[in-house]
Amino acid sequence: MGKTYAGARLRRLREERRMSQAELARVLGISPSYLNQMEHDSRPLTVPVLLRLTETFGVDPGFFSERDATRLVADLREALAGEIAESRVSAADLTDLATRLPGIAQVLVDLGRRNQRLSERLAGAADGRAGDGATASSPHEEIRDFFYRRQNYLHDTDLTAERLAEEIGVRPGEVTGALTKRLAEVHGVRLTAEPGERLHRYDDKSRTLHLSARLRPGQRAFRMATQLALLEHGDDLALLAAEDFEPGSPTHALARIGIAHYFAAALILPYTAFHAAAEDARYDIERLTDHHGVGYETVCHRLSTLQRPRLRGVPFSFVRVDRAGNMSKRQSATGFHFSRAGGTCPLWNVYDAFAAPRRIHVQVAEMPDGQRYLWTARAITRHGGGWGEPGKTFAVGLGCEIRHAHRLVYSDGLDLSRTSAATPIGMGCRVCERLDCSQRAAPPLGRPLRIDQNSSTFVPYPAEDDATAPVNAPDSAMR
Repeated sequence: MGKTYAGARLRRLREERRMSQAELARVLGISPSYLNQMEHDSRPLTVPVLLRLTETFGVDPGFFSERDATRLVADLREALAGEIAESRVSAADLTDLATRLPGIAQVLVDLGRRNQRLSERLAGAADGRAGDGATASSPHEEIRDFFYRRQNYLHDTDLTAERLAEEIGVRPGEVTGALTKRLAEVHGVRLTAEPGERLHRYDDKSRTLHLSARLRPGQRAFRMATQLALLEHGDDLALLAAEDFEPGSPTHALARIGIAHYFAAALILPYTAFHAAAEDARYDIERLTDHHGVGYETVCHRLSTLQRPRLRGVPFSFVRVDRAGNMSKRQSATGFHFSRAGGTCPLWNVYDAFAAPRRIHVQVAEMPDGQRYLWTARAITRHGGGWGEPGKTFAVGLGCEIRHAHRLVYSDGLDLSRTSAATPIGMGCRVCERLDCSQRAAPPLGRPLRIDQNSSTFVPYPAEDDATAPVNAPDSAMR
């Protein structure tokens, strides 16, 4: 095992927990001076100390490795795209900053995004679109970041939901009955079917929860569990949302709902039992959906939250996209980076799922930094109701680092050690570092193009120092 220096991450975790060096040193069983040396990278993290740190802070050991900086480096590339294009900073600078000073790197990411949002608003105002609100700073985007920063796991919320599940007797096949009984006996809430477009509506005055007749049993249970979370733990949900957002703001209200949804999933799929079922089934998603009586997307999302200390599941990244490439959901317990700009990678297997919607597609994909992932993807369709009413179709993707892939049934028959078999994908054409990609839809940042009217290449935007050949004119000029 190589030496691990992670002083900045260690210091950040300690400060976030409001612990002094003396307090953490006592927990770790080392001297304060030794801890001080580790925080300043004068000494590496030893294996015993690393294990105690993962237990103390509830983080994966990979948090202290250099791979953890991958996500932050990608965020820096997007936030500082203009500076990279002008060659003011290099990829090596970003990696060094994210590895050694992650706190400052995150501040730069936030400032860069704020600058992008202001530029979008100014451009919108100039075009008469000042009030369209369609910027990257939408409340929904901020809620995704809320869960992203927590690696899609809310420890206290998950524990509380599991205790409630045990108290009311939530078990596969008995979820709806247990929830109905709890709502009625403790809160005086009755259920009724409601026609129309709304999937659910709660009337606080009459204590009535109206549920659409269109809901499948799993969807019905989820909305009942969400309402139960708001009734029994609404104040706790609000306090957690207030860690990042101003109470009373639209973003705080959305965060509270998002946390309630997390609680609902943890209630109908209690952590310990679901984790055991997932391990037993080798993360076979379809077996888990049949066993628990919930939808494919619900199972995938719950699998991406199994990060409880001392009882961790496979760390997954979860994504939901539509045919146009719009990413409506994305959560990650890994270093996988989801692009905010320039779309996602067309070589990613989530888009293959639309061509054969009834099967699960499997792909070994490699990111530009060499990190490989095993991805599964399947298309799901939700119908609005009767004949002629439009439905909604999405592709749901679930991926993990290749080092965990052997734990998944989807790895059977694959040669996980053969790197040449991996599909090279990126974070979106605008920020992707792959200069030789024939599928690239935008020029690489910070790399001048070679333009030669007498030559062309298969790569649409080869860089000036690319070894392939002089550059061809852009595709758009050839049409």
